[in-house]
Amino acid sequence: MKLTTKILLGLLAGIIVGLLFTGSPELIKTFVAPIGTLFLNLIKMIIVPLVFSSLIVGAASTGDAKTLGRIGGKTMVYYLLTTAIAIVIGLFLGGVLQPGAGLTIPVGVEVAQQEAPSLVDTFLNIIPSNPLKGLVEGNMLQIITFALFLGIGLTSLPEEKGRPFLNFFDSLAEIMYKITAFIMELAPYGVFGLMAPVVASNGPAVLLPLIKVIAAVYIGCIVHALVVYAPAVKLLGKMNPITFFKGVMPAAVTAFTTSSSSGTLPITIKSVKENLGVSDKIASFVLPLGATINMDGTALYQGVCALFVAQAYGITLTMPQLVTIVLTATLGSIGTAGVPGAGMIMLTIVLNSVGLPLEGIALIAGIDRVLDMARTCINVVGDTSAAVVVAASENEIDVPCSNIV
Repeated sequence: MKLTTKILLGLLAGIIVGLLFTGSPELIKTFVAPIGTLFLNLIKMIIVPLVFSSLIVGAASTGDAKTLGRIGGKTMVYYLLTTAIAIVIGLFLGGVLQPGAGLTIPVGVEVAQQEAPSLVDTFLNIIPSNPLKGLVEGNMLQIITFALFLGIGLTSLPEEKGRPFLNFFDSLAEIMYKITAFIMELAPYGVFGLMAPVVASNGPAVLLPLIKVIAAVYIGCIVHALVVYAPAVKLLGKMNPITFFKGVMPAAVTAFTTSSSSGTLPITIKSVKENLGVSDKIASFVLPLGATINMDGTALYQGVCALFVAQAYGITLTMPQLVTIVLTATLGSIGTAGVPGAGMIMLTIVLNSVGLPLEGIALIAGIDRVLDMARTCINVVGDTSAAVVVAASENEIDVPCSNIV
């Protein structure tokens, strides 16, 4: 049985068991949830060394700073463009489905206001004053920056000087890939342990009042995948979209259950390299970057939820306000951490940017985990599509002839 099939069975089993124990979620949280927590801890254990080593190797293997700049430029343009499209889709669906019409927001619930960091602070925080502190704290942007500087510095050294350093991190990256393969064997059990408590805690009855919000986000994610990623992979990546979606399925299912782009990264790299033929050079650079700054699903969620709050409070948003939401969510996605629940923090910044009541988040908070699963899934699929597109543009992809469009 293929690993993807096993993961899907684990997902299905988690849903069924969760529904059976909807009345007593504490039982599931006590005996089943630790399985999911253990799986997440195993993945988190390898994130920092994997990202750090793979980015150094990826940056160094580009050959020179000019090539690295070219690949980085393509990656950033693709990420920002698809994120902007995602939030437009979210706003459109929010306007069509009217998820907030007729709902009553709880009064008197206070939500902590999040201040959006200034552009200057954002750029300053990317550069670590203490690289080791960034590694220990798991600050992904600082880790990526430090790794890229090391990789660029490595390319400027004579080969005999830089080879020992490169060999060390190349070996470390390969070790991390092997550990990832071991951990992935436990993925079906981990997915079961993560899914069952979510379903047991929420249950179908809790989801019904907000079914329109959930439907809008899930439909938006599917539309974004079919309208943006499929054509991009076919036209720019020269790959059959069916082959693409089948190849990224293990990463997509893991992202759906863990709600963590960073946590899914080891599986994402493995899927892209082994199933889609993307070179190690591109995968090691594009995917860690995407797990940190590419948040298409989160941006789409911002659009839906912003309109949901506006409609629930009877507020009509003007065109300038809608444009502000698009810009804030697109640029804000760069600083949104790839961990569960980060989208909720980002939503407070988006709502604040157009003067919408932050109290509206209180209603969404109850179903945020359900929404988080969908938006994280599309975040990761977006990362993999970028890897395919960039790899094809650099002739760094090895796809069987039968899979080429």
